[in-house]
Amino acid sequence: QVRLVESGGGLVQAGGSLRLSCAASGLTFSHYAMGWFSQAPGKEREFVAAIDWSGGSTHYADSVKGRFTISRDNAKNTVLLQMNSLKPDDTAVYYCAANYGSSRTTIRARSSYSYWGQGTQVTVSS
Repeated sequence: QVRLVESGGGLVQAGGSLRLSCAASGLTFSHYAMGWFSQAPGKEREFVAAIDWSGGSTHYADSVKGRFTISRDNAKNTVLLQMNSLKPDDTAVYYCAANYGSSRTTIRARSSYSYWGQGTQVTVSS
């Protein structure tokens, strides 16, 4: 049974930082690309960042480039999202997801991810 469990969300002031963590179990973690998606109230779930199976290739939404950093530790089955210079527009539920067999063209696509966590709330106050 595959489980993805996010943690690290919370309330932070604009300009602050948070680090999200996603712990994976029940899958061969090093075989999967991993992604983070966000969903604000009343909006579609959208791509934030992704990292390939080796950690050698990362991808970011334009809105977070230069502020967020995704990384992974295959020995610990964990993927991290370091979020700096947070803005009120970053307020959303953040989901971790696992993607088997992704390519550079599909790694940003929500539909290419097979497994999802339950999400963690990030709230940025102005």
